[in-house]
Amino acid sequence: MPAAAAQSVVILGTGSYTPKRVVTNAAMAEMVDTSDEWIRTRTGIRERRFACAKETTSHMACAAATKALEASKLDKSKIDLIIVATMTPDMPFPSTACLVQSQMDLPKTMAFDLQAACSGFVYALSVASNMLESGKFNNALVIGAEKTSGILDFEDRTTCVLFGDGAGAAVLSRSSKNSVGIIGSLSGSDGSNPKFLHQPAGGSAIPASSESLLNRQHFLKMNGQEIFKQAVRVMTQSSQEILDQCGYKSTDLDLVIPHQANMRIIESVAKRLGTPMGKFHNNLEYYGNTSAASVGIALDEAFRKGKIQSGDLLLLVAFGAGLTWASTLIKWQ
Repeated sequence: MPAAAAQSVVILGTGSYTPKRVVTNAAMAEMVDTSDEWIRTRTGIRERRFACAKETTSHMACAAATKALEASKLDKSKIDLIIVATMTPDMPFPSTACLVQSQMDLPKTMAFDLQAACSGFVYALSVASNMLESGKFNNALVIGAEKTSGILDFEDRTTCVLFGDGAGAAVLSRSSKNSVGIIGSLSGSDGSNPKFLHQPAGGSAIPASSESLLNRQHFLKMNGQEIFKQAVRVMTQSSQEILDQCGYKSTDLDLVIPHQANMRIIESVAKRLGTPMGKFHNNLEYYGNTSAASVGIALDEAFRKGKIQSGDLLLLVAFGAGLTWASTLIKWQ
């Protein structure tokens, strides 16, 4: 077994939020040329949540963060690091993390956004853990939040049916208990094929203009076949690598919380790892792909449903646009 670290970083509490508006596959079929059967058989999704017009990414982030803080029993005045993972910020700047800091009246400490698309929450856990381990920070608030409905093209049935809105959060803290907490993290990227999954306009490459709006370039674009192949490959690879790095085998895992993108992807990863699907926590059918929020929402849901017990070995794994990927191994406190 791996040697114990001198000090660990533990998750004190989790929280999540999903909008009230439920959009079923039948409702999607009224918007685009699709059907419940077409969506379910190809993705595993039955419904998703869409935020209302006044509901922003920061609002959802705050709702999830409030629950995480309540669960952690840590006074919010003790938070000295805030990281929000999102690809759908309220605005290009200031950061959504700064908006969360203000809306929740958190300490005026370091707050920043992290953009790794669907890998964002797992990326943020790694960054926060490393910053806490440095000794310069004590307690971190990590949030993954998305309002993907705002960048979906409801004339493109291949993408608009896949995504949903929501937020997941976790409170991390340094601990003297060296046998629990975040055991290891691994992340990577390959920017050689950015157009596999991207939002073309709105940045310096294609600034917002009447032409970019007319050409629908502000909406999410995806090469589904390529993303599927890459997702299975990198999620399997990063899962195996973090297990090897930390001295564990896939049979040691008690629970796997994967990015919720497509049930076929998850099943393919499970098969390649040799891990039963019963050890995977999935909520894709109810929320769709909530991007950076998905792992955080699933982690909170699994804990609240009693699927995570003290001493359990958890694997969190995700992939996203970039392409990016990340995995984190946790021994639950």
